[in-house]
Amino acid sequence: MKNCRDFIISTLNDHMKYVTSIVSVSLEFIVIVLYFLSHGKKARNHYALLRFCFFRYSSGTKKDKPPAFKIYTKTGDQGTSGTIAGDRRPKDDVIFEALGTTDELTSSIGLAREFCTEANLDLEEQLVQIQCVIQDAGSNIATSKSIASPNQLRATEFDNTIVEDLEAWIDTYTVDLPPLKNFILPGGGKSSSSLHLARAICRRAERRISPLLRDDEINPEVGRFLNRLSDYLFTIARYAAYKEGRDETIYRKVRRRKTE
Repeated sequence: MKNCRDFIISTLNDHMKYVTSIVSVSLEFIVIVLYFLSHGKKARNHYALLRFCFFRYSSGTKKDKPPAFKIYTKTGDQGTSGTIAGDRRPKDDVIFEALGTTDELTSSIGLAREFCTEANLDLEEQLVQIQCVIQDAGSNIATSKSIASPNQLRATEFDNTIVEDLEAWIDTYTVDLPPLKNFILPGGGKSSSSLHLARAICRRAERRISPLLRDDEINPEVGRFLNRLSDYLFTIARYAAYKEGRDETIYRKVRRRKTE
């Protein structure tokens, strides 16, 4: 009986320690979540702390260090994904089609940036800035106006000042380029070709967000940004070919040979 009683007491003590730890961490987690929601954008710098507390909350009594971050969540195994607004949708939903295309866009720009750097073209700073803005555009796309909270909308608000930057850059590069009198074919070296590819993907991203713009689910400035970005990518694709001394390939209509 004594051994049984000691076992029960020991077990209860262990459980009490576990419950105390959970309550303590839960309160800490709730406080930081409330802070994050109430401060909106200003709380972005505290995201790492918030995530740390979340991992502590999820890991129970592990106090020595937060568990290693895992890239897989298994939440999408049933064919759905979550949005910033909090709802879950099929992975082929219009939102995820748009997000997937902007992901392709920034990846293609990353590849083009590497080629431009190898060719000593001074474009890296602009391209990195554009990639960051594409990420912001993705946050706006993932936050549907119809269901998002005011705090979520504020946190994912899209800054349209990049459009003015793009227009200024286009004007600057255009001064150095020969007048465009014909259609040109994508090419002109690795830098130019990869930028043309990014431009084509940007055009597709524009098409993918069109339903969201029509339904007033995202900021119209996202569409304006993508439209101007495709013009910018076209311009610097020409500029890259020009700086590398590569000739632009002019489109010519292919005519059928006359049969004898």
